[in-house]
Amino acid sequence: MSEEFCDINDKGKSCCSSSEKKDIDLAEHWDKTYLKSPEEKLGWYETDLAPTLNLVAKANLKKSAKILIAGAGSTNLVDSLIDSGYDQLLASDISAVALKNLESRIGHEKIVFLVDDLTKPSHLLDINPVDLWIDRAVLHFFITNEEQGVYFDLLNKKVKSQGYVILAEFNLNGATKCSGLPVHRYSKEMLQEKMGPEFKLVESFDYNYVMPSGEQRPYIYTLFKKQ
Repeated sequence: MSEEFCDINDKGKSCCSSSEKKDIDLAEHWDKTYLKSPEEKLGWYETDLAPTLNLVAKANLKKSAKILIAGAGSTNLVDSLIDSGYDQLLASDISAVALKNLESRIGHEKIVFLVDDLTKPSHLLDINPVDLWIDRAVLHFFITNEEQGVYFDLLNKKVKSQGYVILAEFNLNGATKCSGLPVHRYSKEMLQEKMGPEFKLVESFDYNYVMPSGEQRPYIYTLFKKQ
């Protein structure tokens, strides 16, 4: 897969976003993706959860904290959070297949599953505010201003005051597509701009994720705190 690279000062769509998504059914797209490949073969499957878990630890939350994993898919991050003692988890995803896979693996005692679209939310509008919002590799699929606007509006409404947000997305040196879809790449400055003055950047770092195929994908990891 060919990749383009960005100047960190260029925040324009021409650099940071690839071409517009075609008119496709995204729920169907992701359901098919999870049906056709074993979980451990998916391009975002993680064996090393340390980048996210270290930021969770940095937030120093109580084990009773309410945590939303946005665009959870069938991530094994949920397993690790449960093993760490967190028992108020909410996993949302546009793919019912992905969440069914996750439920089959871990059960439903300490987690609520919610099929919803982060850019056209319905059920997510009704949840109580959370102490931590975790997004790994979801936001970067939202390439239009409208999609991004809906996402960040929802995030702002659903994160408590003094709550935290972890965003881990393709950085400016990252690939322009993932799973056949265009992506919008970010720097920490761009994420701060989107989050707005109400959120303080606590920590950020670049990270080279190694896919199951052996290819590398450069990410930007960030931890924000709501004031």
